[in-house]
Amino acid sequence: MNIRFRDVSSGVVEARAVIEIMPGVFLHEVTILKRGGKIEVELPQKSFKGKSGKFHHLDLVTFDNENHKTLWLMEIRETYEKWRSQNKKVLVYEADDA
Repeated sequence: MNIRFRDVSSGVVEARAVIEIMPGVFLHEVTILKRGGKIEVELPQKSFKGKSGKFHHLDLVTFDNENHKTLWLMEIRETYEKWRSQNKKVLVYEADDA
């Protein structure tokens, strides 16, 4: 599995990932979050507003069982942590000259 990460500079979002599932097939917008000091992986979802006004969220990626999902998310997280150790986050600040 080939994974490419790109930094996101604000909020709880640490990075976004593009995963090549198989040659020529890519999954975009996999989000790497840092909540409570822990790294979490969030898969993309489709959200829509129903007739009743309630929002519904559907997972775009499904798994045959919860163990398969957990292992796949762990693999993405471990790959991110390895990438982050090699590519430190650079914070850029603007001077306020007012």
